[in-house]
Amino acid sequence: MSLTLAMVVAVVVIALVFDYTNGFHDAANAIATSVSTRALTPRVALAMAAVLNFVGALLGVGVAKTIQDIIDIEERAASPADAPHALTIVLAALIGAITWNLITWYFGIPSSSSHALIGGIVGAGLASSTTVEWSILVKKVAIPMVLSPAIGFLGAFCIMTAIMWIFRKANPSRISRGFRHAQTVSAAGMALGHGLQDAQKTMGVIVLALVAGGYGSGDDVPLWVIFAAASAIAAGTYSGGWRIMRTLGRRIIDLDPPKAFAAEATAATTLYVMAIGLHAPVSTTHTVTSAIMGSGATKRFSAVRWGVAKGIVTAWVITIPAAALVAAGTYGVAHLFLP
Repeated sequence: MSLTLAMVVAVVVIALVFDYTNGFHDAANAIATSVSTRALTPRVALAMAAVLNFVGALLGVGVAKTIQDIIDIEERAASPADAPHALTIVLAALIGAITWNLITWYFGIPSSSSHALIGGIVGAGLASSTTVEWSILVKKVAIPMVLSPAIGFLGAFCIMTAIMWIFRKANPSRISRGFRHAQTVSAAGMALGHGLQDAQKTMGVIVLALVAGGYGSGDDVPLWVIFAAASAIAAGTYSGGWRIMRTLGRRIIDLDPPKAFAAEATAATTLYVMAIGLHAPVSTTHTVTSAIMGSGATKRFSAVRWGVAKGIVTAWVITIPAAALVAAGTYGVAHLFLP
């Protein structure tokens, strides 16, 4: 086996490991609210989320194309002799993302796997003097990164306000039961959106590796890549993310079924619009956490535990630069050992 082929295989395997960590890191995004309100049991919720993550991953490749276009990997793989260097860039990006994922998972911080990956790609690209497509980064990443939490917060706030007004004279216990059942649908929508968004990011990285190694053109996403990424994120989701689930489901605000439904419905809709309409790789974590805050703020703003929320926002801000630094350092070390 040639060095290039061995590196392609290694990068693909590590990309799928990242996809798996994405699944268990972000499993809470889809089901934390449903579990915290007892709409679903943890195992049933995880199984449902895993299946729908898989299905969601099969629904498009627009986000994968955006990930491919963040850096110009083809300029670093102009000849077969350049392939190991180009593949090292992709490998360093993945190590940066996985390292940050594991750190935030260990401490139970719902940071963004998506932005960790994007930070890793940018950091490795800059360290290797590879062209970073800043216009794509701004239009498809930075602007949606700001918009999606804002839409999540305001959308959930408005939906929850509407629910409170429409059902203002209804029996509270009946309302709670009804929305607990409705949460099954909204949680399913979140899981589908998570697969649609996050599995595609791994697909994009694998295609980058194939292009870097000379085994693909980058014009399309091979079917085996789609199914491999879908399977990895589904398996990771089923393994669970209990630490982060506690943060999202309980520590930000005490959720009831109507508030949880409003948060999930808003977040799921936002994920679909960003993925299908704009091909933007937004963070499921950012979106659902902001939606939880928005639905909870309808009770009163002080009901949201803003101290916890502040810690989460801090993690959001530092995720891209932190992953970028790890990726840049990884590339710098690995580059020393290349022929």
